Amino acid sequence: MSKVKMDILGLSTSPSSGGAYALILNEVEGNRRLPIIIGTFEAQAIALELEHIKPPRPMTHDLLKNVIQTFGAEIKQVFINDLSEGTFFARIIYSNNGDQMEQDARPSDAIALAVRFNAPIYVADEILNEAGIVSEEQEGGTEVTTGEGAKDKPAEMSKLEKLEKELQTAIDTENYEKAARLRDEIQKLKG
Repeated sequence: MSKVKMDILGLSTSPSSGGAYALILNEVEGNRRLPIIIGTFEAQAIALELEHIKPPRPMTHDLLKNVIQTFGAEIKQVFINDLSEGTFFARIIYSNNGDQMEQDARPSDAIALAVRFNAPIYVADEILNEAGIVSEEQEGGTEVTTGEGAKDKPAEMSKLEKLEKELQTAIDTENYEKAARLRDEIQKLKG
């Protein structure tokens, strides 16, 4: 399974999100983005560390970092390795007494720890192909390919084209929650 290195582009919220945030990962050597919906507390934990803000008392992820270091372990990387029914899964890869070990985790918690350990974040290429969004920075823009059967379904193609235009607008305006929903609708139409 090939891994694609990502960095954190930012956090985005929407009034209709019910307190959820979209954590936007950006492909380091490419133009794909991956929005992951996370909770308020995890978003706060990531944002505090990214902004180098130290609360007066350790937050949960700071405490976990301290415990990990106390046992002589170190987080080496975070790998978002699975997507099932709209839910992302991650592995924390760490070293403990010279042994490399892995721990299952929610991507939000894994990333909150990765930023504390300055550990790289990776996503499986298959997941990025399935759930990623191509940024407008791509040369030539998004290309819509049509097959031989496209003439048989003109209404469906126009709907697909409309959704792809809406998706690009959502990306341009950094409305990643809407972009994720549109991406899923497009996947169903193409499916």
